[in-house]
Amino acid sequence: MAILPYKNKMLNENGSDTISNDTHAPAPGAHIPATKATKVRYGIMLMLFLMTAMNYADRATLSITGSAIKSTFGISSITLGYMFSAFAWTYVVAQIPGGRLLDRYGSRRVYAVSIFFWSLLTFSMGFVIGLPAAMSITAMFVVRILIGLAEAPAFPGNSRIVATWFPAAERGTTSALFTSASYFATVVFAPMMGWVTQTFGWQYVYMLMGTLGLMLTLIWTRVMYMPKEHPRINQAELDYIVAGGALVDIDDRYKQTADGAREVKPAVATWPCIREILSSRMMIGILVGQYCVTTLTYFFLTWFPIYLVQDRGMSILKTGFVAVIPALCGFMGGVLGGMVSDRLIKKGMSLTLARKIPIVCGMLLSTTMIICNYINIEWLIIAIMACSFFGKGFGAQGWGVMSDVVPKQASGLAGSLFNGIGNLAGITTPIIIGYLINGAGNFSAALLFVAANALGAIVCYVVVVGPIKRLELTTSVTGGLPLSRSTLSPK
Repeated sequence: MAILPYKNKMLNENGSDTISNDTHAPAPGAHIPATKATKVRYGIMLMLFLMTAMNYADRATLSITGSAIKSTFGISSITLGYMFSAFAWTYVVAQIPGGRLLDRYGSRRVYAVSIFFWSLLTFSMGFVIGLPAAMSITAMFVVRILIGLAEAPAFPGNSRIVATWFPAAERGTTSALFTSASYFATVVFAPMMGWVTQTFGWQYVYMLMGTLGLMLTLIWTRVMYMPKEHPRINQAELDYIVAGGALVDIDDRYKQTADGAREVKPAVATWPCIREILSSRMMIGILVGQYCVTTLTYFFLTWFPIYLVQDRGMSILKTGFVAVIPALCGFMGGVLGGMVSDRLIKKGMSLTLARKIPIVCGMLLSTTMIICNYINIEWLIIAIMACSFFGKGFGAQGWGVMSDVVPKQASGLAGSLFNGIGNLAGITTPIIIGYLINGAGNFSAALLFVAANALGAIVCYVVVVGPIKRLELTTSVTGGLPLSRSTLSPK
């Protein structure tokens, strides 16, 4: 916190700068020791990681319990594929409204409401077991649809918070960390869910995960603030993240007029903004690339445990523990990919190359899963899948890229559009794989399909995206909002 002669500059309770008299101020010319910057943003990083891990754990409940549910109700792979995809139907549709809510009410409040409702709905899925078979399947399908609605603001909220709290040279690591939380969720929760399913029954998995999510909601409301509002941040850390391109005033609903008054900022025009985003070649490449990467994500989230049970003959309990190995590699790959990207930036490499190199290398490595079609040695299959998981994690830098390119005035909307298009794969992937399995009688064609999407992501980033930089919106779209210096910067 910088101290001025006879004045002390500090943040008031609303986060704005105030000047107060200080009778103990040092004499002019006296040596003023530099205040060490706090590290509050690392706590925010941890919170995003935990929230995303819980998000993915709740999504993965059906993949762990899917074989048991198939046996209980006698459903086919195609029916299970539609149940997997039900979540994504509304998740995609609700992205734009979720983004608008984030831009209007802020990430902290919207995220809290989101996790509360998706956890409550997850908890409720444990009670369908007593219904007749047809009614139980219908109820689970409907609840999965509602969970998709509830989770819609989560990932755009993550991206928004990263853009708010972190300088450009730390966004890759932070975004990779919360993205790789999907693997961490498998490492921690898959064995536990497999054991609960085997020991008590699949319905208790949903009750347990719902309860944990409701507890996490309480923690979120106690520790999450925006930078200017956080009670433990000092001016040195705030100055550091602002200098690095963090959009700390992203939730400020007011602007200062020429005469010094404050007035509410005009809202961004939703559909003109979307049209302008979709007119950018860079954004088209990023959006389609995310769809391809998310195809891999949904294979790992939905069908991979079924693959181990159905194609490789493992028990549900064994699958829960074996799945930890590839997931742990995916987690390490995700964190390492973000760290490598940020390290390249710090060494002077352009933002464009620093983001694209991990994506291309990781997606190439993920295609090694095809080898599993030609071998039957169990430990080798797990090793190859671990290598593929590592590559997918290493190359999953899409959210880091989004924190670099989202327009300041519509960060929630842009992030929601990105997440919505990416998660169209959540609708198509489970269903397509279900039909491929049903037609081939095994997963051989499914693995080829997933690997082809990894190659598609490479084509998007190498051929289509071009230079990565902050997207500018015209004043006709932003309602006359000024384009700030941080908005135009590649950071």
